[in-house]
Amino acid sequence: MSHQANAYAAHSAESDLAPFSFERRTPRPDDVSIEIDYCGVCHSDLHVARNDWGFSQYPIVPGHEIVGRVTAVGSDVTKYKVGDVVGVGCMVDSCRHCSACEDDLEQYCLEGMTMTYGSPDRHDGSLTQGGYSDSVVVSERFVVSIPDKLDPAVAAPILCAGITTYSPLRHYGVKAGDKVGIIGMGGLGHMGVKFAKALGCEVTLFTRSEAKVAEAKKQGADHVIVSTDDEQMAAAAEHFDFLLDTVPVPHDLNPYLATLKYDGTHILVGLMQEVDPALMGGNLVMKRRVLAGSLIGGMAETQEVLDFCAEHDITCDIEMLDIKNINEAYERMQKGDVKYRFVIDMATLKDAPPA
Repeated sequence: MSHQANAYAAHSAESDLAPFSFERRTPRPDDVSIEIDYCGVCHSDLHVARNDWGFSQYPIVPGHEIVGRVTAVGSDVTKYKVGDVVGVGCMVDSCRHCSACEDDLEQYCLEGMTMTYGSPDRHDGSLTQGGYSDSVVVSERFVVSIPDKLDPAVAAPILCAGITTYSPLRHYGVKAGDKVGIIGMGGLGHMGVKFAKALGCEVTLFTRSEAKVAEAKKQGADHVIVSTDDEQMAAAAEHFDFLLDTVPVPHDLNPYLATLKYDGTHILVGLMQEVDPALMGGNLVMKRRVLAGSLIGGMAETQEVLDFCAEHDITCDIEMLDIKNINEAYERMQKGDVKYRFVIDMATLKDAPPA
């Protein structure tokens, strides 16, 4: 049977998030029902809540970094049982039969992935609702196991910030001894530093702020370049094998491309808008450089990154959040005032005002 879920939702692009109740679907044979313990707060949540990307339908419950415990499983479920600690990331379905899905790259589904919130359900057309809620119902294929070694709260952001930075490093063949530059020091950037170090790379953080130099080295960066310093940028010319660019707003790529060796690769994981200012083609052509992009990761790789984090003792730096303070958290996130991911303790939902 369906059940009532309690949540916080955006009711318009201009309004604060507020308590909201809605019906979670009747579980299907391949579904896992989950009581949510923790949910990370991603910058994408803010964009969708405010309709920055133009597709939001209201009311909408954000949240796609979900960790909780299984409360029930459908008759076709084989991987999970009641009581298991599991996670749900950025997608909850795909067509499952196209070439991308067959390659375990469901995020590139040729028919389009079903996002954890704000997408029409492929079966009944209802709008998916995310993890700022007390429960969720998800197909087994789109659920992952949280390793025992990982703190469940800390594991939550790995389901987005973690996989988003891990996947391109693996796909593009980053290996021990490579010189890797991480551009930006936020939720994605600090995870990129940790993964590149765990892979045995020499890691440099690019930041616009002199104030972040000490913090970057604390996170494990071998070197730090202040990108507003022309002398430091010039000294880094043709130095890097890879750049992982986590900056989510338009920025000049040309100075960074100049720091790549020939055959170097600049990977975008944060920028969804136009490249502005314009890209100089010669920065690619003259050194056979590659400008690439990457979107989260498939389900198999999401499980892989969780296991990798458990093996290498990698965690996301988090600040625990009472859901009643979610709007304040959005304001702070907009200013970059979080190190480096808010995680909502969903137990606080029980004390929140009723919808």
